[in-house]
Amino acid sequence: MKKTMLRSLCYLLVVVLGLQLVSVWLFSNETEAAAENVQNGIQFKDTSGNIIHAHGGGILKVGSYYYWFGENRNADGTFNAVSCYRSSDLKTWEFRSNVLTKSSAAELNVSNIERPKVIYNSSTNKFVLWMHWENGVDYGQARTAVASSSTVDGTYTYQGSFRPLGYDSRDMTVFNDNGTAYLISATRVNADMNIYKLTPDFLGVDSLVQTLWVGQYREAPAMFKRNGVYFLVTSGATGWDPNQGKYATATSITGTWSGLSNFGDATTYDSQSAYVLPIEGSSSTTYLYMGDRWAGAWSGKVMESRYVWLPLSFPSSTSLSMSWGSNVSLDTSTGTVTASSPAIDTNAYYILENRNGGKALNVLNQGTADGDDLEQYIDSGWYSQQWKFVSAGSGYYKIMNRASGKLIGVESGSTADGAIIEQWADGGWTSQHWQIVDGGAGNFKLKNRATSKIIDISGASKANGGAAIQWTDNGGKNQQWRLLKVE
Repeated sequence: MKKTMLRSLCYLLVVVLGLQLVSVWLFSNETEAAAENVQNGIQFKDTSGNIIHAHGGGILKVGSYYYWFGENRNADGTFNAVSCYRSSDLKTWEFRSNVLTKSSAAELNVSNIERPKVIYNSSTNKFVLWMHWENGVDYGQARTAVASSSTVDGTYTYQGSFRPLGYDSRDMTVFNDNGTAYLISATRVNADMNIYKLTPDFLGVDSLVQTLWVGQYREAPAMFKRNGVYFLVTSGATGWDPNQGKYATATSITGTWSGLSNFGDATTYDSQSAYVLPIEGSSSTTYLYMGDRWAGAWSGKVMESRYVWLPLSFPSSTSLSMSWGSNVSLDTSTGTVTASSPAIDTNAYYILENRNGGKALNVLNQGTADGDDLEQYIDSGWYSQQWKFVSAGSGYYKIMNRASGKLIGVESGSTADGAIIEQWADGGWTSQHWQIVDGGAGNFKLKNRATSKIIDISGASKANGGAAIQWTDNGGKNQQWRLLKVE
């Protein structure tokens, strides 16, 4: 009897200790998993390893999940689908469905659909999708389009397209202000910005509230509200090329709006605004700027575009600012979002992406021999496009190719402008040593120790095969590089 009781007590003790260990393990893993890191300026991938196509889009939180809707385009830039992804942490995205496709309606079969945004109507229990519609041939239609669904990630029923109250409408967004919704859209061929009140079911336009910034040519609107103040973020109208982001504020959507103020740098860190997401947590609410780095800026396809996400800060109740960080730490449980640019990780490999061409520094023909020249080429996942930084002392690095194990150097140690950049076995030469010079906004110059010249793409080419040379620093974008860590 005593042995039986002793065995029972021992068993109970093991169970209790085991449960405590499991509890500690779960708690520690929850704590560790709370903050997620997102790298800026890259194409994001979903949980299946596929590229996320959600450009020009927006996010709607439903329950504990964030749903991200955005543009999914064909190779020629025309409409393929509005795709929907789901995440609980804003990093790990699961593809849910194409909620609207080119077969959803006849006028979608050949079309352009841009800037899709979803808002929820609590009176009708419908999720309503608004977007910019064009005929797939030109931008002469300038219409809004609407679709709706009873489920956030289900099939959306297309309701048709129209010009709101007869006005042309291009880049647009919608904003649900506690049950009253508004459409904000660029009009008069982008010269002005109109704000409309939507009908109670959110499926149509009720009235024109006001016209902002007449003749200022603003597009890519994104609206949010913070502590009773409305912020409206926009970009200039410069095609695919990025420009200075600006914002305005008001204490009422229908009231008087302030003048435009700058935020970010002169190119909004090579991005265009798509959406601003409030992340409400247990300790704070952070406002996340979501931007697109359009591939058209380097003559690429829209489907090759990248993402830039950065937290906004607020020096006062009616002002905002935004600083660059190559990595963004997101904690959706606390609402804390921070951006930083870590020091070079000498244990990691990097893709060196040219700012002008948007292409990766590569060894010609994926060669592994001494003397093989370097070029730019679209990122193809090749090891010949991946580089490791090895300390050479005194703040200089040797830049070693993953495929060949050889170093970036200047042909024959030449000091002339236009000298070829090549790979070669480590010879201990200072012409194989490079200083990483911060060019701002996540862009860097690679400056040679022996020649004091920097790596350049010849002729500012944006094409595959553009030759890598050295040249005197002239401030060109073709002399600037983004360091994208291989994950």
